[in-house]
Amino acid sequence: MADTPGFSAQGKQPTDSEDGPEGGPDGPAGEGKHPVDQSLPPLKLLTTGLQHVTAMYAGVVAPPLVIGAAVGLSVTELTFLTGASLFLAGIATLLQTLGVWRIGARLPFVNGVTFASVAPMLAINKAEGPENALPVIFGACMVAAALGFVLAPYFSKLVRFFPPVVTGTVITLIGVSLMPVAFNWAQGGDPQNPHYGDTKNIAMAGATLVVVLLLRRFTGGFVKQVAVLLGLVVGTLIAIPAGLTDFSALGKADVIGFPTPFHFGAPQFALAAIVSMCVVMLVSMTESTADMLALGEIVDRPADERTIAAGLRADTLGSFLSPFFNGFLCTAFAQNIGLVAMTRIRSRYVVAAGGGILILMGLCPVAAALIATVPQPVLGGAGVVLFGSVAASGIRTLAKADLDKDNNVLIVAVSLAVGVIPVAAPEFFHTLPESAKIILDSGISTGCITAVVLNLLFNHVGRRGGEMPPGDRAVPQQREVDAGERAR
Repeated sequence: MADTPGFSAQGKQPTDSEDGPEGGPDGPAGEGKHPVDQSLPPLKLLTTGLQHVTAMYAGVVAPPLVIGAAVGLSVTELTFLTGASLFLAGIATLLQTLGVWRIGARLPFVNGVTFASVAPMLAINKAEGPENALPVIFGACMVAAALGFVLAPYFSKLVRFFPPVVTGTVITLIGVSLMPVAFNWAQGGDPQNPHYGDTKNIAMAGATLVVVLLLRRFTGGFVKQVAVLLGLVVGTLIAIPAGLTDFSALGKADVIGFPTPFHFGAPQFALAAIVSMCVVMLVSMTESTADMLALGEIVDRPADERTIAAGLRADTLGSFLSPFFNGFLCTAFAQNIGLVAMTRIRSRYVVAAGGGILILMGLCPVAAALIATVPQPVLGGAGVVLFGSVAASGIRTLAKADLDKDNNVLIVAVSLAVGVIPVAAPEFFHTLPESAKIILDSGISTGCITAVVLNLLFNHVGRRGGEMPPGDRAVPQQREVDAGERAR
């Protein structure tokens, strides 16, 4: 079996010494430190952090653009709402990576506005009307985030139900579920555009993919580590003569702007809106738990109960602060997990630098407009590599599970099948109520829940107290790793 990007055959330290001290604990910056806690030289910190920003930028700005258009905001107000989301994404990312007290997973974890909240927010807009929609949405987000913060330590106890057979399935499902995002970008990003899916768009995505692959294959060291960023730059330059770039936003953007608190009015609290956003928060917490488990495997620091609780606190605290500055619920961005897996740069300070860049972009709209000039097809070409790396990491984790056991094969098979329903058949749940679709349309959540339930049914229920389920055989070793990390 070929090695998964970022790991040797044993799944411990990276094998490419040419990647420098950031690739493992051997370099000058890594003596006595886990790679997650290593720092990088300023230039590498900036460029690799920017790489993370470019990978997640489209996901951050999409929800405010959709909601802003739905409530009828002007172009100026829409720019303000987008800048607020970037600013809060940076704050939440810093909370997650650097941490304060028991808040923050202290992993290379990117946070931003969750797209899962878009459907219920659109429903709130329809029920409350455009004039009251944003204040009601902000009030519901605050209550849901406060609930999530209180539930975080209890929710984190679910980690005991995530042995390799479950975590491997969920990680694989994250990568597979993200693939349609890359394919949508590759076609142009907007299905309503008459040029969506044009050969020119697909060719541009293919060219970007080829550039990234060539850089990864024939370069080394720093250039290899920022191959995705360089691929995006080269792809954008190629897209200029092809007519796929639009620089008009640069001339309209302000140099300095600050997200004024409660710009759209004081929060209002409506019961129906609060209930719907609380459901979204639970779905978001489930996905964040799965993402932390995935990232923990990739960076070789398995996420234990304490880490997940701290990570969920950062998610929910960021979500609580967000409405004060006209933002929405924040959650983990799974697409950046693929970037960590591919580049082998596991330092949380890299992602913290990305968080700082997001804050600056929120305070400097012209900088945000510059990043936005990267065409969607170019992002799509890079996304194929990033999201595929997540799925490959999941397969690596499944290799730790005892798949010789029919029970475990059945758990993987059914969970993957349930999880890919929203991908393979997007209209599968179209006759169900909107409240149900909030959960069921998230393949990561449904697949995760299915894997946990089936693992309990087949590997726990009815077993004697001293008998270890086959799917849990790697758990004691994982707990020893956790204990060692906490003791350092």
